[in-house]
Amino acid sequence: MIVNADNTTGRLRMCAEPCPKSNSALFQDQDDQMKKLFSMSGLLGMFAAVPAVAQDNLEVIGKPVPGGMGFQPAATELARDLQALDALLLVIITIISVFVVGLLVWVVIRYNRKRNPEPASFTHNTPIEIAWTVVPIVILVFIGAFSLPVLFNQQEIPEGDVTIKVTGYQWFWGYEYVDEGVSFDSYMIGAPATAPLDEDVTYDYAINDSVRAQLQEAGYSESEFLLATDTAVVVPVGKTIVMQVTGADVIHSWTIPAFGVKQDAVPGRLAELWFNAEQEGIYFGQCSELCGIAHAYMPIAVKVVSEDAYEAWIEANRDASDYVDVRQVLTN
Repeated sequence: MIVNADNTTGRLRMCAEPCPKSNSALFQDQDDQMKKLFSMSGLLGMFAAVPAVAQDNLEVIGKPVPGGMGFQPAATELARDLQALDALLLVIITIISVFVVGLLVWVVIRYNRKRNPEPASFTHNTPIEIAWTVVPIVILVFIGAFSLPVLFNQQEIPEGDVTIKVTGYQWFWGYEYVDEGVSFDSYMIGAPATAPLDEDVTYDYAINDSVRAQLQEAGYSESEFLLATDTAVVVPVGKTIVMQVTGADVIHSWTIPAFGVKQDAVPGRLAELWFNAEQEGIYFGQCSELCGIAHAYMPIAVKVVSEDAYEAWIEANRDASDYVDVRQVLTN
């Protein structure tokens, strides 16, 4: 475990991997870095088309796919409710759009100058005015009847079986298992802070042979670059997880699409979200609030495991000086 001072916040930070460099070194030669990233985009797209592989019996489930048009597979009740609500709203707005377009086409054809050289002179039509006032109200009440229960279910935080405090930093996440005495920082694999100390190599958020080796060592494929992290949140399947979300510097946002959760991390405020993952596997997310130059490099990785594996992982990390990967528990 390495303890280092943060040059931007002045706080001491305990890192499972080498702590990050200063901001000046971290963003040196940004133009060259972006060129490297764009040059790899085609290659990454090709690898991303390969089906997700299991990581020691943990399947990668919550992950974006090339050309995807819909949602990620729902892994919680919250996500299913949100996706059902989205499908309902899509039907409603489609009907409204078709009706409005059809009405416009009919008016253009029926009441153009050629067919109707003498326009009518009336200014009011009471039945129509009542209809276009009442019908939208009915539609909104109908939508509210379905959307408000979903919203309340999200915002009413139940008592959690596991409580985790997550803090957003520029540009990584810090996690603290409130009742377990376990805490660690989480960086994207390929971030400067994850560069090995025993190699003469610099990480600059771009793929290279060293990053590929680190991805493989962590159990990820190259298609998970920009999503995989050096440490991951581990939670038990079928348990209520409460995340206490805050920020240390600017506003961040903790988001896992497959769980249907998103909460802004605001400095000075402690917000909460909850979820109950129903399937073991690996789920990815991203910081979803623009937070600075490296905003795109703040991924989130959550591994959902059995309750026994979770308890063993907690014990291993409580007694260890360095972060213990849950794969060590799953393979024992």
